Amino acid sequence: RADGAEVVDASGLIVAPGFIDLHCHLREPGGESSETIETGTRAAARGGFTAVCPMPNTNPVNDNASVTRSIIERAQASGSVRVWPIGAASKARKGEAIAEIAAMKQAGIVGVSDDGRPVATAKLLRQVMDYCHSLDLPVIDHCEDSSLFAGAVMREGKQSVRLGLRGMPAAAESIAVARDVQVAELTGCALHIAHLSTRASLDLVRAAKQRGLRVTCEVTPHHFTLTDEDVAYDTHFKMNPPLGTREDRDALLAGLADGSVDAIATDHAPHEPALKDVEFDRAPFGVTGFETALA
Repeated sequence: RADGAEVVDASGLIVAPGFIDLHCHLREPGGESSETIETGTRAAARGGFTAVCPMPNTNPVNDNASVTRSIIERAQASGSVRVWPIGAASKARKGEAIAEIAAMKQAGIVGVSDDGRPVATAKLLRQVMDYCHSLDLPVIDHCEDSSLFAGAVMREGKQSVRLGLRGMPAAAESIAVARDVQVAELTGCALHIAHLSTRASLDLVRAAKQRGLRVTCEVTPHHFTLTDEDVAYDTHFKMNPPLGTREDRDALLAGLADGSVDAIATDHAPHEPALKDVEFDRAPFGVTGFETALA
C-alpha cells in the first residue's frame, strides 16, 4: 500500500487475540518422555495460545518455590509462549498438609490445585481456601468423590455395561462440586472448578453464581463434543473426568451459550504412544488438546 502499511491476507484464517489455556500438563519436570516445556509450548503456540497454566502434578510436584522457579526459568529459556504455573494445594499432592503456597506465589504461581485428584478433605480445603483468600489466589479443584471413583475407567451407564468396563457415576463429580461450593461460601475464597463435565455440576455452579459466590468453571473441547458412546475400547477416549452422556454434553453447550461456563480449557495431557497402546484398563487418563482446541 502507498501508506506503507503491511497487508496480511487472512482469508480462510481466524484472527483473534492470543488464547490463554487455564489448564494443561507440560510434564516437565519428570515426564519429559511424554512432553517438555519446549515441545508443549511450541504446540500451544501452533494452536493459537500465547499463555498456558501448567498443573503441578509433575515429578517432583510443584509444591515449593524452587520447583516453581525452575519451571519459569525453563519456560523463559526454551518456551514459545508465557507459562504461568499452578502450584500444589498440598505437599506432594498427598492431601495431608498444606503446601508452601505463599512462597510459591512469590516465585510466580497464579493459583493452587492438587489436579489429578481432588483436595482430599473438607478440613484441608478450608485451610487452603482461608490461606489463598488472604493471598488473593484462586483454588482450582479437580472435583471427584474418590470413594465413588474407585478404579473406574469411564462414565457409568449403558455404554460401560456394554463394554464391560468399570464406570464412575456422574454424581462422583457433582458431590465434590457441592462440597467445594459450600467451603468457598464459608471462606470467601475464589473457587474454580476444573474440567466440569456433568449437568448436575453445572447446575451447582449456576446456583453459586446466582448467590454471588466467587465460583467459576471451565469445560474442555472433548467434553462438549464427545460422549461416552464414543469410547469403544479406544484409549484415546480415556480421560478423567470421563466422557459423559449426550445429556451432559448438551448441558455444557447450553452453559457455554448462556455464559454459565467461564472458559474453555484444553486439559492438554500428553502421553508417549507406548503408554496409550495398551488395554483400556491399563492406559493412563489424558488426551492432547493444544493444537485441536480452536478447530
